[in-house]
Amino acid sequence: MSRCSKMVDVGRRQFLRGGALAAAGAATATVLPVQPAKAAGMAMVDYPANRLGNVADLKPNEPLDVAYPDDDAPGVLLKLGKAVEGGVGPEGDIVGFSTMCPHQGFPLSYNAERRTMNCPGHYSVFDCEAGGQQTWGHATQNLPQYTLRVDDKGDIYAEGVDELLYGRLSNVL
Repeated sequence: MSRCSKMVDVGRRQFLRGGALAAAGAATATVLPVQPAKAAGMAMVDYPANRLGNVADLKPNEPLDVAYPDDDAPGVLLKLGKAVEGGVGPEGDIVGFSTMCPHQGFPLSYNAERRTMNCPGHYSVFDCEAGGQQTWGHATQNLPQYTLRVDDKGDIYAEGVDELLYGRLSNVL
C-alpha cells in the first residue's frame, strides 16, 4: 500500500499542544458573555423609507430604473408576473435590486427572457426569481435585494437592503 506523499507527520507533543490550545479557546468562549450588537458598540443601519414608484408604473418583465438608499445607488424595480421570494404587491411579484455587480461594481443589465441580471465584466448572473441568487460568474455574494412595502394607494417603498452594496462600508452613508 502506498502512502500519500502530502501527509505531514505530527508528533505527539505537537498534537497535544494543539488540543490544549483548542480547549483553552473553547473554555474562554463559554466564560465570556455574548453581548447584543448595540451593547458591543456595533452600529445598526437605519434605512430610510423611500418611495420608488407605484404599482401602476410597472409593466410585466420590464425594469423600472430607481435609486436606493440614495441617488448614488442605482437599481431597478421588476414586476415578474408570478409570486417570488421577497416579492410584494397584489400578486407578490414585485421585487427590487441594486444594479451594481457585487463583484467589482460593473453596471448590470436585465435579461427579460431568463429573468436574470447579467454582468458584462466577468459574466456573473443573478436570478431575479430567486432573490438575486448568483448562479454563474465571479461574484461571491448574491445581488442586493430591496426590502419593499406597498401601501394602500399602490405606492412602492424601499425600507432596506439585504446585502452590502458594492464599494461601501455601510449601505447608508
